[in-house]
Amino acid sequence: MRKKMGEIILHGVMILLALIWIYPYAWLFLSSIKPSEEIFTRFFPSRVTLEHYKYIFTMAEKMERPFLRAFFNSLFVTLTVTFSVVFTSSIIAYGLSKLRFKGSNAVFNFIIFQMLFPGFMFIIPLFVLIRKLGLYNTYSAMIVPFLMSAWSLFMLTQSYKTIPQDYIEAAKIDGASTLWIIFRVMVPLSRSTLSIVGLFTFIGIWDNFLWPLMVVKDYNKMPLSVLLATFNHEYAAYVGPLMAGSVIQTLPMVLIFLIFRKQFLQGISMSFK
Repeated sequence: MRKKMGEIILHGVMILLALIWIYPYAWLFLSSIKPSEEIFTRFFPSRVTLEHYKYIFTMAEKMERPFLRAFFNSLFVTLTVTFSVVFTSSIIAYGLSKLRFKGSNAVFNFIIFQMLFPGFMFIIPLFVLIRKLGLYNTYSAMIVPFLMSAWSLFMLTQSYKTIPQDYIEAAKIDGASTLWIIFRVMVPLSRSTLSIVGLFTFIGIWDNFLWPLMVVKDYNKMPLSVLLATFNHEYAAYVGPLMAGSVIQTLPMVLIFLIFRKQFLQGISMSFK
């Protein structure tokens, strides 16, 4: 009886914490569909309206804040970087985990060593490099610095190491090339880890704010996160459209998690083994 009561209390606490965690997003979403006068006066709207969403896709264009274009800018940059990280990590991790060459351990240790430093330490040198290369205020400035990821290399290298060498030897006996082995043997067997890498890369790039803010000044090239910040800075009184834009900003991440939640949970459980 005492054990059952403990479980009830534990589950009650977890449900309470979950409600506290989800409350800000619930308030954000409900505020985006409320009339403007109810945003700060009541939690549930007296009537549902889409006027704020309509505003950011119509009137905001006249204010030189192209939200729809910014959304597709974010999508283009995020998908490009995510594909590049998954593709390059899949190939390089094979070399680090299954090919023995002089200095392989040193390369892998350097990757781990590089992960110890916070990213903001390299912002100024990277910004200077982008200026020198003539990439300032271009899409390339938001893409090129993130085409590869040390964390993704580490995750996939560790995953590849768990795959038996016999699978690779059998494929080589059948005449398989290195790329065939990578994409037909290694990648399918590391699907959970790849899902984790892709998911976290997508979220990280989609939410990236500081770097695009530094390297892009053209409103037509800004990602949605930066454009929302500039809109809030200059038109802070338009709370409803800002809430609607914030919901749109978070929507792809929610959908990605719902679609790949099975692989996500598998990858998390695998990382604790």
